[in-house]
Amino acid sequence: MSNSNLLLGVETAYPASYCPDVLCSIPREQGRAILDIDGVPSFSGFDLWTAYELSWLDAKGKPVVAVAEISMPCDTQNLVESKSLKLYLNSLNQERYGSASKVAALLERDIAECVNGTVLVDIHTPDSYRNLGLATFPGVCLDDMDIDLVVDTYQPDPSLLSLNNGGQVVTESFYSHLLKTNCPVTGQPDWASILIRYTGWPIDPEGLLKYIISYRNHQGFHEQCVEQIFTEINELCQPDELEVYARYTRRGGLDINPYRSSKKMSPPKLRLFRQ
Repeated sequence: MSNSNLLLGVETAYPASYCPDVLCSIPREQGRAILDIDGVPSFSGFDLWTAYELSWLDAKGKPVVAVAEISMPCDTQNLVESKSLKLYLNSLNQERYGSASKVAALLERDIAECVNGTVLVDIHTPDSYRNLGLATFPGVCLDDMDIDLVVDTYQPDPSLLSLNNGGQVVTESFYSHLLKTNCPVTGQPDWASILIRYTGWPIDPEGLLKYIISYRNHQGFHEQCVEQIFTEINELCQPDELEVYARYTRRGGLDINPYRSSKKMSPPKLRLFRQ
């Protein structure tokens, strides 16, 4: 299914049996064109999805419940539209599979075809996933800093970013729980915690927090918002290294967690309090 038939915001019947055709793609180039990204972007990274509502029947007909972690490189041609993925996963509910590995292989094949790229899937039992526990981002929480913050901008404004004059090159990690964006199709709010790690001239933390808050009324898919944040910080602050990682609150049994980096690195493996 193409992005001309998005399922978000549309009343849709759940498939009663296995239905990979319900998966809907959104070309990444649509969001990147707004950022004047043409061709190979200046970042690498992944989109890390967690599917909490995964179930199927074993060979004898007994239900199995699990959590799937789905990783898609940011260089796939397409995104997968979230509601279509939810419908697809639920189409497995009455299907019989001999093992979790067979289900993982099926998901990898079908989602890879949708996004036109490589997809990796790890499936966890409820007990094994519980053992991951809750964590927090490393670094300094901008929300707790003792600053006299006055905020009046709620659309993305990169002019709020600035460097601290007279500083030396530093390596810093800042995070905030105050990122909010909105679905461009339904208008529903998307809540997230965001980690920004960089090496370069010191970025003013007050301006950085105001910049994060300025996304509060912005409409964009999770992946596009993180790429915009990465691109604007990279262009205005010109760090030697930069990582931007957002962990969004789950909706509809799915959370989407985009990670973008100036170098090929992996994000910290963790689950936050709102997930």
